[in-house]
Formats: sequence, C-alpha cells, structure tokens
Amino acid sequence: MTTSSPIHLSRAEAPASGRFVLTPALRTAVLLTGLTLLGLLTGLAGEHLLRVPAVMWGGYALAYLAGGIPAGREALRSLFVEKKLDVDLLMVLAALGAASIGQAADGGILLFLFSLSNTLQDWAMGRTKNAIQALMNLNPEGATVRRGGVEKWCELGEIRIGDVLVVKPGERIAADARVLRGSTSVDESPITGESVPIDKEIGAALASGTVNLNGSVEAEVTRPAGESTLARLVSLMEEAQTQKSRTESVTERWESPYALIVLLSVPLVYVLLRYGFTLPVDQAWYRAMTFMVVASPCAVVISTPAVMLSAMAAAARHGVLFKSSAALDALAGVQTVAFDKTGTLTQAKMTVTQIVADDEPAALSLAAGLEGHSEHPIAQAVVTVARDRGIAPEHVQDAQAIPGHGITAVDAAGQTVWAGNLRLAQRQHAVLSDTQRAALSTLGAQGASSVIVGRGAAVLGVMGVADALRPGMADAIQALRNSGIAHPVMLTGDRQEVAQTVAAEVGLTEFRAELLPEDKLRIIGELPGPVAMVGDGVNDAPALARADLGVAVASGTDVAIESADVVLIRSDLGKLAGAVRLARAARRTVITNLVFAFGVILIVAPLAVAGKVPLPLGVIAHEGGTVFVVFMGLRLLRHRL
Repeated sequence: MTTSSPIHLSRAEAPASGRFVLTPALRTAVLLTGLTLLGLLTGLAGEHLLRVPAVMWGGYALAYLAGGIPAGREALRSLFVEKKLDVDLLMVLAALGAASIGQAADGGILLFLFSLSNTLQDWAMGRTKNAIQALMNLNPEGATVRRGGVEKWCELGEIRIGDVLVVKPGERIAADARVLRGSTSVDESPITGESVPIDKEIGAALASGTVNLNGSVEAEVTRPAGESTLARLVSLMEEAQTQKSRTESVTERWESPYALIVLLSVPLVYVLLRYGFTLPVDQAWYRAMTFMVVASPCAVVISTPAVMLSAMAAAARHGVLFKSSAALDALAGVQTVAFDKTGTLTQAKMTVTQIVADDEPAALSLAAGLEGHSEHPIAQAVVTVARDRGIAPEHVQDAQAIPGHGITAVDAAGQTVWAGNLRLAQRQHAVLSDTQRAALSTLGAQGASSVIVGRGAAVLGVMGVADALRPGMADAIQALRNSGIAHPVMLTGDRQEVAQTVAAEVGLTEFRAELLPEDKLRIIGELPGPVAMVGDGVNDAPALARADLGVAVASGTDVAIESADVVLIRSDLGKLAGAVRLARAARRTVITNLVFAFGVILIVAPLAVAGKVPLPLGVIAHEGGTVFVVFMGLRLLRHRL
C-alpha cells in the first residue's frame, strides 16, 4: 500500500482540463485488478461448479500473478532499495500463507480486494492532484512575438524579457507581461481563482497562463517563461508534495518498524494457537494469516496524506498555495496573526482620499496640471484621480520643483500657481480658511499627506493623499476572528498616528508602530503562539521566516514569497480565514481517520486470533478501512474558502 509520490509531469502527461483522466499508470492498475478478479472467478468456477482442477489452478494462478506481482515488486523494492518493510509484503505473504493451507480462494480474494483498494486509492488520490496537474497545461506552446518591427511565432523557451507579445482574443498569455497597447478583459481564474474577468488597460500586468478574452493587446514581457507566475506555482506545488506534516512524518517513520512487529508476531500467534490452545496446524496458521492481514497499517499510513493532498488541492483552486502539508498543519493551530501594513493591509500605492474645495473640479484640474511635471508618488496619485474622474489637467508652464515644499508654475494668465505642503503655502503668503485648516488638522491626525493647491495667494483646495487600504480588509479581519483566530495584530514601521488610523479602519484593536525589521522579529517571539506573520516586502522576510507560519501576498517581493510557507495568489486576505477553517477541518479529519484506522486494528485483530473473523471478512475490514479514510480526505475537495 504505497502512498502518493511527488508530481513531475511532462506536457504530454498533463490533463487537458480540470477533469480527471485515466493515466497510463491507473489504466494498468485497472487492468491488473480486472485480471485478478477474472482469475478468482475462474478458479472458483473450476473448484465449485466445473470441478476441473486444471481450470481451478489456472484461474487461481492468474489471480495470484496479476494481484501479487505488482505488490510483490513494490515490497521487494522497499525492502532492498529503501531498506524497509511495508504493508505490501504483508499482503503477499498472507495470500501465500492462505494458499499454503489449501485456502487458495481466500488468498485470491485477499489479492483482489488489495488490488482493488490500491486502484481506488490511486483514483481517489489522483483527483486531489487535479488542481495541481491542470497548471501544467495552462501555458501555450508558444506565442506571436514582435521583434524589430517583425512579428513571428516563438516557442515558449525562446521568449525573452523585453519581447512584445501580440495577444489576440481567446489566446493564453505565454509569459508575465505588461500591456503596452490596447485594452481587454482577462480570465485569471486558472491562476488566482477570481471568477470575474479583470479589465486590463495600458500599464496593467498580465500573468502567464491567463486567457485574453475580448481584445487584442500588445504586452512587453517582464519575466521569461521559466520564471513566470505559472512556472513558480507549478514549482511550489511540486515542492509541496515532498514536504510532509508532523503526523505524516511520524506515521512514515513508524510504518517499517510496525510492519516488522506484525511480521514477527505472526509466528508467535501461530505458536500460541498451535501449542497453547492445541488448535490443528491448518486452523492455527489460517488465524495467524488473518491476523497479519487485519493488523497491517494500510489505513493508518494513508490517513494523513489523503487528507493533506485534498486540502492543499482545494486551497490551490481558491488561490491559497500551501508549500507543504506541514504548513497546512501549522495553520490549524495558529492563534495569533500578525499583519504588516504597507503592501499587505494597504495597496502600497498612494491614493487621493479627500478633497476639500469650493470648486473641486477646478482645484483638481490645476493640481493635476502642476503634479504632472513630477514623478513623486503623491504627485502621481493626484494625476491619477483627475484622469479617473475625466478632468483635464490645466495647462501650466515654467514648472519648478521646490525640494521639501512642492511645485510652482505659471498659468496661462501669467499668474503663479502652486501645489505643495503648508510651508509652500506660507511662502506664497496664502491665507487658509477655517475649513481648510480643520481639514489639514484632520489629515495630519490620520497620518495622511496633505497637498494644498493655490493660485497666487488664494487657496483653491486641500487634498489628502494616503496609502489606500486593500478592498474588504475590515471584513477579512472580522472573518479571521470568526474562524477562531484570537489575536490579530498589525506590525508596521509607519508613524504611530498612521498605524492608529489604519488599525481603526480595519477593526484591529492591537498594533505596534515605528518598528524596524529587528523589532518585528523580537515581537513575533513575544506574541502568544503559535504565530502566523503576513507580509509582502523584503523587510518582512526575516519575520516571515521567524514566525511559526509565514504567509506572503503574491503581489509582494520574491524574497517574501520564498520566505513564506503560504502564498495568497490573489493577494486577497479575505481567503486567509477560509484557509484557517480548511486547515482545522483537515486536522479534525486526520484525527478521525487515525482513530478509525487504529480502532479497526485494535478490535478486529483480537477477533481474528480468536477465530471470529474469517480471512475474507478480515480483508474487507482492512481494505474497507483504507478506502474509507481516503474518501474522508476527498470530502475536503468540496471545501470553499
């Protein structure tokens, strides 16, 4: 009974869609199970209906070869290559033991049910991998690329940074890129789980593997195909298959010693029954073989990986990528979640949050005309809000930046116009109204930056610019509390007043401000654990690594993503609460599976020794338990985040 191995698929092996396909390995397993059943039925017919020994032995021989050789080969590989015993060896020996006492039919039943159980397990576990395997087929074979003004088709591996992709409606995007010309809507559901198409304008980022829906665009490649979002997802998911939770590691470590104990117990059980209870040789040996079948730990071994793979696949479908089942297990126990502010709770993008003006369009038009001559993030926020509202920038000339103050220029009438802070307003001898001064005071208390716009000595308006929150953050924090997280807290290097404003807006009652990266490390160790840290930047990487669980938003830096144990593909913190619920459901399912698996062994094994459980019934209890724990894990595939 082998557990699932890491996924390494070529394009030819990857399924064309999310539905399950019959792989060559599974097709072979189905064939061998069918041959085992055919041989068993033929043997039974030859023994009880036709009463022809040649037919009987021919049928049983087919059943033993088709059902026993694959398990025997796996058992020998484990024994001689990996130097460990596994349950496959116990099954083969039990079948041969049954045949040795004239119970070839019982041995055939054992091999058929064992083969059927393995086939059903492979089918079930294959379903848990569909979300991962489907990623392999998202990349197209290549793309139309414009180089030097000439369009040509390039294989995926030939696409380089700086190439211009020409993407037509219905085509998959071959590499991470940024739109240069055109506009469209893009289906990002294969990568992010977002069900609604996303509009893309000039400057917008395109992710590899997503589908261009209704417009032709040209986009500059920002990452080669081998380092794209899709490639990183596949790499991380393959890596996740090799890293196991604590329960899995313990189970695998004890599988071989346990199998050895069972194997050594068989002759002891035989001796006890034969000489202690004076049973006939065939009865004592038959019960010993039944005991060996029932005591085999198949269900115990598969209990945890069946659950973990299912939960990881369900999470991946909804945009949460666990790098290992250990990370999933760790999230189930988290009590405190610490959030970075900039780029995590906020968008790390300056946005105009408030405009106080008698004539708002006129003030915004002048501000955009002035700030259009600056590359400062605050200036770009003003220009952006004017463009979004359809307000044309006022034409100004002779623009001049004044460091630490703002920018001045001359309007069409030759009058000085300006935009900047209070110091610049004072230099222009501007007089602010009580309303404008109150607005400045409020913005200062909130930690927002202020932009005062004026013409000569007249102040046209006051604007507040701040790092905007990600949409739905207050709901995400509340959902996290509802999922059982007792202590959400914000850690930031920003000023106290900024941190206080953001914390109030998202509903956090606890925050720490003005922190250096080393301060975050120290505080992570002081918070009630286990602790998960959510961040996006280079400065968050040490804290992500130090926490019991690191969670990175996909819009963050590569360093943060590599340091984290969990990646939110859509940078949607609303999914974190669902991931917590899923992790806790997975832990409960693992406990249920282990209790059930050990319970079957503890109850049925003594009954087998007492002769109350015949070999076929013992096989059904054993293999039925294995299939039961696998399908208990499969239930998590339906979990929604």
